[in-house]
Amino acid sequence: MRAGNLLRQLDQRLLPPLTRAVTRLGDGSARSGVLTWAAALSAAAVLGTAVWAADDTAVGDRTVGEVTRVGVTDGDSVPGYLRSAAADLAALSPSAPPAGDGTYALVTLDAYLPPQRLATVLGDVPVSTVFGRVPLPGRQTEIVKIPALRVPDDVVAGMEQVAARKDTEAADYRARAAAVNGDGAGERELRERYATGAEVAAAEAAAYRAGCACVYAAVVRATPTVLRGVAARPDVRAVDPAPEVYRLDRTVFTPPLPEQRDVVRPPADTGPSPEPTPDGRSEPTPDAPVPSASMGESSEPAPVVTIPSPETSAPAPTESAPPTVATSPDATDAELPAPTSS
Repeated sequence: MRAGNLLRQLDQRLLPPLTRAVTRLGDGSARSGVLTWAAALSAAAVLGTAVWAADDTAVGDRTVGEVTRVGVTDGDSVPGYLRSAAADLAALSPSAPPAGDGTYALVTLDAYLPPQRLATVLGDVPVSTVFGRVPLPGRQTEIVKIPALRVPDDVVAGMEQVAARKDTEAADYRARAAAVNGDGAGERELRERYATGAEVAAAEAAAYRAGCACVYAAVVRATPTVLRGVAARPDVRAVDPAPEVYRLDRTVFTPPLPEQRDVVRPPADTGPSPEPTPDGRSEPTPDAPVPSASMGESSEPAPVVTIPSPETSAPAPTESAPPTVATSPDATDAELPAPTSS
């Protein structure tokens, strides 16, 4: 009940009796004393109600806006990250919180894997989300995240959704290219960009529809002992435990890409990272061709995402609903205007 409503009810209940008492008292001195007591009681009632209303106010969630980050950022040393993740995993106590449901961890893979292969690596571990992208030579493609409580079924279903969206993007790019009029240099360049965007989107659609080797990381939850076992499996590059994570919707996971071997830097598919020299510096590599952007591509080496999938407990859920595929909200379209999906 709001404080204003309580005050009105107090007025309705206290004032009439006090008024009648004052009316019955004809004596002036008595009237003054009654009025004094009435004023004191009214003030006390108002003060008490205000204090009660203030104490009864619902306290908001003080963790709103706080984000936990797990993984790498642009410029990080990949070997350094792998060593740090291994050390954290080795130091993880079996009773580390949350002990009951297990510890969240970011599993990074050595290479891009197809859904069926992923099942042999993570099939017995509760999975929340997988990360994927189509590794097209000379092109920077979109990083996607697929909620996958059931591996590989949810991964396959999520890839089908991405393929359908990419088909729509390719058609939209072709329509935009056809709508560009004029033979000037700017118009020709814009048509070429749209045409390249259509080619990249179509290639991504075909790859996802075929169940491509596109998955390179996953978020899992298990006990420290199980996580150490996962780290020892073939195809697993690192297991980065995150015992500080309690809510996936307030956590950003940024796994390194398989081709990032020394320093995290975008773009991913324009050539290898520079090789370090004996003095620790990196030799510059020849200029690589600038990749044409595709819908939702990111210049970041890994997605910066808030995982929308439901939090999982130790036993794997058995929901049959298809997953909803999400992409990085921080993805940027560096060169090409994004098409509108229907």
